[in-house]
Amino acid sequence: MSSQDIPEENLPAEQDHAHAAVSVADEQNPFADPGLPPHEHRIQDIDERAAKRSERTVAMLFTLAMIGTVGFIAAYVGIPKDKAIFVFPIGHVSAMNFALGLTLGLSLFCTGAAAVHWSRTLMSDVEMADERHAIEAEPDVRAKVLADFKQGAQESGLGRRKLLRNTMFGALTMVPLAGVVLLRDLGPLPGTSLRHTLWAKGKLLVNMNTNQPLRPEDVQVGSLTFAKPEGLEETDEDFQNQIAKAALMIVRLQPDNIKDKRELDWSHEGIVAFSKICTHVGCPISLYEQQTHHVLCPCHQSTFDLSDGARVIFGPAGHALPQLRIGVNDEGYLQALGDFESPVGPAFWERG
Repeated sequence: MSSQDIPEENLPAEQDHAHAAVSVADEQNPFADPGLPPHEHRIQDIDERAAKRSERTVAMLFTLAMIGTVGFIAAYVGIPKDKAIFVFPIGHVSAMNFALGLTLGLSLFCTGAAAVHWSRTLMSDVEMADERHAIEAEPDVRAKVLADFKQGAQESGLGRRKLLRNTMFGALTMVPLAGVVLLRDLGPLPGTSLRHTLWAKGKLLVNMNTNQPLRPEDVQVGSLTFAKPEGLEETDEDFQNQIAKAALMIVRLQPDNIKDKRELDWSHEGIVAFSKICTHVGCPISLYEQQTHHVLCPCHQSTFDLSDGARVIFGPAGHALPQLRIGVNDEGYLQALGDFESPVGPAFWERG
């Protein structure tokens, strides 16, 4: 059905001034303004039933967008992250990723389609010509802009078509929830996990290379030994997370060479244990100089003095390496007497 099928008296009044400015080309003006073509009315402009159908279509699309958002959240919460499904012709894919993409795509597509269909069928499509004006807005221009805005809001039907308005607000309110839910993927809140490691009183010091508990005689003067807590195995699911905090380096010094009193008190026969994790950005420290008792981080050259509480003597590191208090158990094995005295690695924002 087109405007040609509607009696002339039922058609909306034409804005003749928008189409009347037509000039004829001649020798002096070869590029005359041809004017605007006659305005073609849409079926929704002349038939309220068609307008209602378009309104229901837009509302349905906004509702589907809301359903898609709810489905996105449900898929994120309810589908196991390790579940796989077969999707032809893609093959085996993650069920969660497939569901998240499908539901979020549905939500975004329906929201966009609803907006496009609304503007193409229900908002005003009358061509309007406006003269250019100065950049600085005059009072009468501001008044005109405000009037045009009010007119546009009235012509959009936002206030009159409540079903359309309410479903639009519902869709636009719920779609951002998909992004909020994704923030959960940043990981669980660390809580106090950054302040503690697997080291505890009675935990044996296990050699990282031999996987055997260490005795004092296993650590020679001038040697550098790496250790891990008893019970931590490389096959453990969280091994990397735990060793990143609990990695230990052990050095044996002459007790007379230890300058820091607490370091001496926390050692055993000159054997001192410090965190292997640099306090700059968390790189593993592995370079040791026997004569000076300095250890060097290979990443950014932060240097620590193991004879003086592992304080920083060079580089960007912000504080000394945490020390682990150690002793010997009844069987003669080196053991921890507690956890590190301060959090391991770089400082973090909630560290007090």
